[in-house]
Amino acid sequence: MLEKSNVIALEKVVVRFSGDSGDGMQLAGNIFSNVSAQVGDQISTFPDYPAEIRAPQGTLSGVSGFQVSVGHGVHTPGDLADVLVAMNPAALKQHAKFLKPNGVAIVDIDSFRKADLDKALYTTDDPYTEIGLKAQVVEVPISSMVKNALADSGMDLKSIMKCKNMFALGFICWLFDRPVESALHYLKNKFAKKPAVYEANAKVINAGYDYGHNIHASVSTYRIETDDIKPGHYTDVNGNTATAWGLIMASEKSGMPLFLGSYPITPATDILHELAKRKDLGVKACQMEDEIAGVCSAIGASFAGNLAVTSTSGPGLALKSEGIGLAVMAELPLVVIDVQRGGPSTGLPTKTEQTDLLQALYGRNGESPLAVVAAASPADCFDMAFEAARIAVEHTTPVILLTDAFIANGSTAWRIPEASEYPEIRPHYVTAEMKDAGWRPYMRDEKTKVRYIAVPGTEGFTHRLGGLEKDCNTSAISTDPANHAKMVALRAEKIANIANDIPQLEVFGDKDADTLVIGWGGTFGHLYTAVSEMSAAGKKVALAHFRYIRPLPANTAEVLSHYKKVVVAELNTGQFADYLQAKHPGINIRRINKVEGQPFSVNEIVEGVTKIMEEK
Repeated sequence: MLEKSNVIALEKVVVRFSGDSGDGMQLAGNIFSNVSAQVGDQISTFPDYPAEIRAPQGTLSGVSGFQVSVGHGVHTPGDLADVLVAMNPAALKQHAKFLKPNGVAIVDIDSFRKADLDKALYTTDDPYTEIGLKAQVVEVPISSMVKNALADSGMDLKSIMKCKNMFALGFICWLFDRPVESALHYLKNKFAKKPAVYEANAKVINAGYDYGHNIHASVSTYRIETDDIKPGHYTDVNGNTATAWGLIMASEKSGMPLFLGSYPITPATDILHELAKRKDLGVKACQMEDEIAGVCSAIGASFAGNLAVTSTSGPGLALKSEGIGLAVMAELPLVVIDVQRGGPSTGLPTKTEQTDLLQALYGRNGESPLAVVAAASPADCFDMAFEAARIAVEHTTPVILLTDAFIANGSTAWRIPEASEYPEIRPHYVTAEMKDAGWRPYMRDEKTKVRYIAVPGTEGFTHRLGGLEKDCNTSAISTDPANHAKMVALRAEKIANIANDIPQLEVFGDKDADTLVIGWGGTFGHLYTAVSEMSAAGKKVALAHFRYIRPLPANTAEVLSHYKKVVVAELNTGQFADYLQAKHPGINIRRINKVEGQPFSVNEIVEGVTKIMEEK
């Protein structure tokens, strides 16, 4: 039985797994997240992949991390960890800075030989003192204990060592009083076709869990307080998976078959992977030969009556720009998903940024307006994928959905919704009466300026679309200056009218606040937590978070005008601040920016906003 003096009760805890890319830290972190979600905890995760592909084992450049916060009131993966698992000296050196003072550091002491220290560029034989580690260090002979546990398994040494992450997971399950049975259930499903692999991993998890019982007097343990949760079925979902599922829901609600034309690119590829599994739901997912083919195949599918999607990251969005311009000119529904990463060029493929905003807004030739939306969290990727599809179909326009590597790879506990919770999506189809009225492809609803779509093969509605400007009445090719000006204005007005079909901007926090913090996209969790902490400390501050970028919510100007100070925080050098300032030049916008390939910490936001609030 645990000694009461060693049990620390917390509303939420943060665990960080770290090791070589091949040590299975992502898998161990994901299983722990799943287990926590199943017992009713809120979770938020941050997989921190190395940029190098299979860097030399044991080196600083090859360290992979996975951080997860579990408990209630969880909106971020946490600034600092209560517990750090370090599978080698390089992992400890790289990630010790993420451990709270007097937290718990669990190290595989078998991997701390002199040769291992040398690889990680230590200069002494005392790694803890050298890096200034202030923690409860638990030295666990993980490698040797795994070897002993699997000595009679018949597995080779390399295969045995692949199970080390499961020992660490078992120990962590004990440390946080998590049911190891749930982890075993997950593994049994994962290795259903490899029973010997499952048995080995199961044995090692139990060994790690039992080891925790044996050393209970030497390390703090944690009890996580939980809240009552809304009844329903919950799962652990990352942003890319939620995006794919949101598109499937939109397909069901619109009655349009879902088509994805895509080309693999980090960190968006998992959307393609997930949709490729869903042939049972009528999804057509095609891996094309390049980014241009991806968007062009989707445009063809849209013309043919499909809910058409293409997915990519920043470099691919640049390549798709001409195709997107064609969809703007043809006024075809199209969803373009951009999972943002560090740039420019190839940049930082495994790191997160919000640096594609201006490309999404303006990165095409000519006057080519389209709708832009952004997801705020991994779970919100479901809702905003649905919304992107709804807007595209009901307003006959391309829509760019911006997510980012942080929320695309990160996960959260998510209640699986009922289909009845989402509205029907109504494609703007031609009607039978229009045939007799002399329908042409650019006939529009006079109020919304949305054109009426005829699916090819619909009797009496034969037509062609293309990239050349068309006459607004006859739909024939036109180079008339006045007609071009009118069509440019009509396309812009159609996008502006979407503001009447999206939610008003909400404000969170102190209703009497003097300062408004503004964010957009995947920074929501960090900003919300920072503003909540500041409000609890008596500071008059509120938060407005944008999920609809173009057009902006109709009440944006009204909201901004209520505050003495407006602060935009974003993971770029000020792209949304510039856009917002241009739309509302009378507002003096201050900025907090970060471009390090890492998400904000809550502390960075608190310090930055406090400094601005204290300025005269």
